[in-house]
Amino acid sequence: MIKKLALTTALLTGFAVSAHAADDVHQLDFKQAVQSAMADGTLDGSVKFYLAGTRSGGQVLKKGVVTNKKTNGFMKSAEDSCDWVLRSALIQLQTAAKQRGANAVTNIVSYYKSNETRSTTTYECHKGTAMAGVALKGDLVKF
Repeated sequence: MIKKLALTTALLTGFAVSAHAADDVHQLDFKQAVQSAMADGTLDGSVKFYLAGTRSGGQVLKKGVVTNKKTNGFMKSAEDSCDWVLRSALIQLQTAAKQRGANAVTNIVSYYKSNETRSTTTYECHKGTAMAGVALKGDLVKF
């Protein structure tokens, strides 16, 4: 009985460590991902997306809108699962912008677990064994 308990504990600990170790951070090209999503019709082009430091101005209609999306990453590459989950986040921002009468989302930063990461070229995606996640924060703007 004690050996069985020790084995179970060791296995569970091993799974927990391996799941944690597999949570990798990927910095991926934001502009390319947005262009691809517009080209295939995922995004309709009515709302433009700008990372922090790449565009300012206009009337801010809502500041600090957050989206936090996850997707199944099991048996998928980081690029595929991260692209999929970014599209989901952008769709949510596009919908929020349209509802407010905005035509852009500016000042976009990665916001995974409420930790802000700024880049003028990339977005942050966290990819583990079973899940991938992207969180973004930005301002809804009317130009």
